Amino acid sequence: MRIVAVTACPTGIAHTYMAAEALIKCAVKLSVSIHVETQGAMGIENKLSYKDISQSDIALIASDITIEQMERFEQSKTLTVTIEEVLTNPEAVLKSCLKHAN
Repeated sequence: MRIVAVTACPTGIAHTYMAAEALIKCAVKLSVSIHVETQGAMGIENKLSYKDISQSDIALIASDITIEQMERFEQSKTLTVTIEEVLTNPEAVLKSCLKHAN
């Protein structure tokens, strides 16, 4: 299973990066491949390429704001959640991704 994810919060400082870290740690635990792009105060970091996106099974958008370049995900299965959902229960979010990808 390959997941690509974007994390973004209104201020783009702490929660964006905390959510990315939580997803990465939980993905290891669940033996899931994940590549996380952050859209924070520093702009887009670890930008997902079109190849990354096209080779993924699902795109996870964990955001409380409109993310930049959303059109990259038009051809992908996507699941949108809030940053809070990721921070409070990243395992449930990733398991939801697994369910929606099939």
